[in-house]
Amino acid sequence: MRRILNLPAVPFGLAVLALFFSAMSGRAAARSTQFAPRQDTGFLNRSITMHGVAYRFQVYLPQEWRRDEHRRWPIILFLHGMGERGSEGMWQTEIGLPEAVRDHPERWPFIIVLPQCPQMYYWTDPPMIAMAMAELDKESKEFNADPERTYLTGLSLGGYGAWELGKVYPKRWAAIAIASGGIFWSYAPQRWQQSGVLPQEYARAIGKTPIWLFHGSNDPVVPPRESELMYAAFKADGGHIRLWIYQGLKHDSWSRAFNEPDLPRWLLEHRLGEEVTPYAERAVIPLHPQAIPLNNEQLDALSGEYRDIRGLLALTVYHQGETLYRKDRHGFVAELAAESPNALFYPKGDSISRLLVERDRQGRITALIVHDDRSEERLERIRSSVRNLSQ
Repeated sequence: MRRILNLPAVPFGLAVLALFFSAMSGRAAARSTQFAPRQDTGFLNRSITMHGVAYRFQVYLPQEWRRDEHRRWPIILFLHGMGERGSEGMWQTEIGLPEAVRDHPERWPFIIVLPQCPQMYYWTDPPMIAMAMAELDKESKEFNADPERTYLTGLSLGGYGAWELGKVYPKRWAAIAIASGGIFWSYAPQRWQQSGVLPQEYARAIGKTPIWLFHGSNDPVVPPRESELMYAAFKADGGHIRLWIYQGLKHDSWSRAFNEPDLPRWLLEHRLGEEVTPYAERAVIPLHPQAIPLNNEQLDALSGEYRDIRGLLALTVYHQGETLYRKDRHGFVAELAAESPNALFYPKGDSISRLLVERDRQGRITALIVHDDRSEERLERIRSSVRNLSQ
């Protein structure tokens, strides 16, 4: 005998609606699973509390970082300079390594921890060393950093701090890079009285951890002698050290240093625990290339007006005698020199921009390409422009 179930009566329309919403909710659940929001990347606000004091800082995660991949990532601890001290937790992302990361994120596949030193403190103060290490430990654990690829960098005041961290925690770092730093702190001038022994103490403590130093030859804030003394001490002790002196630069060597494409690659070449052979390299890096002379025909060919993509006048190039100049749309004049017949640079100042010459098949100049490390802009030659505006 067929059993009949006594179910409550449901209107047909409501049943259809129920089925519809059930199906839609299933699809929504599938979409939410398929397009689940990714872990935030980039520069993230962080904080830590130590001994009742809250410290704000930043951590940088590469765009490719994923929490669910369980991949070990290399990690950098970056210490900023004196001008970025504070308590808001963000000024330290303005210059140096974070600026280089913004310009070329593809070069820097690292987690980067960016602590901030409060006003009235220095990175060499023991509480600041403890704070920086606590933040590194916290982010290393949370974001699955690779302990064998933990690196240390710093600039200026942060360079002082990096030397201290290297000495206090010598077994923590796979490699160290320091720009415009030293061990003779400007706020402790008496340390210079120990210039004959202090560098050797650091060399013995840090050992063969690979170190790359950068310094401007005309640095009036942290004398380049500081890096020279450290280089000599590590070389004598059989360490692994490089020193690049940027000829003509003052205190800001970090803009060039962190923009070196080889720096992130060099860091990644080293792992903690690997055997490191003694090595010493000292190089003087010229600020500008050697200029070549241009004859009158070449100078005349370059002279003229150049417009941007919108058709607006962007540059006027002219020469006075054998000296070439360019004037921008605001009337600012700067001297130009030739690195080659097809590349112009600025011999006065520290700009690394180039004006690259574009020619047609007949060799006539059709445009100048404004090229720097980040981008290019094409400025088309205005055909009716005067060939020699100095006449």
